[in-house]
Amino acid sequence: MTKISPAPPSLQELRKEIDAIDEQVHNLLMQRGDIIDRLISVKQTQEVGSAFRPAREADMMRRLAQRHRGILPLDTVESIWRVIIATFTYVQAPFSLHADLSLGESAMRDSARFHFGFTIPFMPHFNAQAAVEAVANAKGDLALVSATSSRAPWWLALEADGAPRIIARLPFIERADHPAALPVFVISRVADDARVTEVETWSVRVSGWNANTARTLSPLAEIVAVPDGAFDGAALLVSITGGTSLDTIKSALIEAGASVRSMALVGSHATRYTMPSSRAARP
Repeated sequence: MTKISPAPPSLQELRKEIDAIDEQVHNLLMQRGDIIDRLISVKQTQEVGSAFRPAREADMMRRLAQRHRGILPLDTVESIWRVIIATFTYVQAPFSLHADLSLGESAMRDSARFHFGFTIPFMPHFNAQAAVEAVANAKGDLALVSATSSRAPWWLALEADGAPRIIARLPFIERADHPAALPVFVISRVADDARVTEVETWSVRVSGWNANTARTLSPLAEIVAVPDGAFDGAALLVSITGGTSLDTIKSALIEAGASVRSMALVGSHATRYTMPSSRAARP
């Protein structure tokens, strides 16, 4: 006896399923909002400090990337979740986003909108120092500055006690064709118990900085260097992972002929999640 295959669902039936899922997603977002409303009340009595939780956010994004599957691009899911996180943080404690546009306006705006959406007020600045200063004078604002190059050592303003700190590096999910690929540091004030310290960022001032010193240091850490002509050296922003110690960096500088004038911890952030090559290659 021939077995008759069931008829495929009609377009109308499939669209009804999509509509039902859309309604569920919306309802879940509203439920999340109700929980955030209760969370605000709890924080008022049990917790003091910023609404930002870099460690929790990094853990959420890492789990998101690891469980994702199917035809929906991970870029889309990443941006949706980033905007959800940023918007609900804004609901808890309103803040503005101060962005340094000196190294390229379009790429910085793309990064800001991809990671924070359009609800968060966007405040453009013509240099990194101005963006950092704005955050230093605000309670809970964020600054976005380039994580790979700079025209001035803006990080020196983060050395003082009570100054804001580097709390994150974006994009968190690393891939070659990321739609908001500009590497940026996020700077803000955040509670000590909310920090993530997988990568430490240090302000290091040296004398005797040259091309040979830079080549010696480059395999050990990510470095942003700004020449300091007054001392024949440079102001460095050095990002150190758990596999390298600060003593190793200092020894390498000395062996290369440089002298260390000062070192100060100016922040920390999570290790970026690098997509496996097999998954990153998917459309």
